[in-house]
Amino acid sequence: MRIATWNINSIRARVDRAVSWLERSQVDVLALQETKCADAQFPEEPFREAGYAVAHTGNGQWNGVAIVSRLGLADVQVGFDGQPGFHKDPEAEALPEPRAIAATCGGVRIWSLYVPNGRDLADRHYGYKLEWLAALRGQAEGWLAADADAKIALTGDWNIAPFDEDVWDPSFFDGKTHTSGPERDAFFAFEKSGFTDVARPHTPGPGVYTYWDYTQLRFPRREGMRIDFVLGSPALAASVTGASVDREERKGKGASDHAPVVVELGD
Repeated sequence: MRIATWNINSIRARVDRAVSWLERSQVDVLALQETKCADAQFPEEPFREAGYAVAHTGNGQWNGVAIVSRLGLADVQVGFDGQPGFHKDPEAEALPEPRAIAATCGGVRIWSLYVPNGRDLADRHYGYKLEWLAALRGQAEGWLAADADAKIALTGDWNIAPFDEDVWDPSFFDGKTHTSGPERDAFFAFEKSGFTDVARPHTPGPGVYTYWDYTQLRFPRREGMRIDFVLGSPALAASVTGASVDREERKGKGASDHAPVVVELGD
């Protein structure tokens, strides 16, 4: 079984590219982030024609997550219990954003997650990010407590670079989000809860990135960040046989600013 995660940065702009990649890569389940469309706008038909079922949650031009699978989609869940919300107006009701969706595919519980960016260390969005991660971790601990043998994959754009080797220049990020101590602590807390970064052992750094900003020629200058991950439960981690980052998919006209991360599972 091959699973992957990919921040597609607008599925309507890149649906042909996504479907073509699925057919070439022979990935069974793909978690997508930043679909940037409402449910009614998601281009399902090309995926269905290629043999993939679709589960999606989105409400407009921001955020949005999906799972596409040729192994079925069982027990689809939009959001997680206790998921915090956000509103740009601090006086308005903070409703949960479309940042999390789950489905069981081929016996694996797949979560497609788009962790809040944080924006700036002084921004309310940064506190929201940490609250969101803490709430997710609490739920993830509960899932493992309920079934220690469950195969769970927390996949997506985590908007965190856990190690200095995960960014091209650590000094560039001093005083910025993505590499701050609290964000890294929040990421490592999942490992303390039993989840493992299952791709890193097969894709060791430094210089193995999953994201390159469109500006400043970041991609050709190899100035990237590793912020897309698959965190696996113990049972899932034990079944991993390989992993890769498809850097080639960041190339060419109309590419997303992220590359797919692929994880291979055995029996």
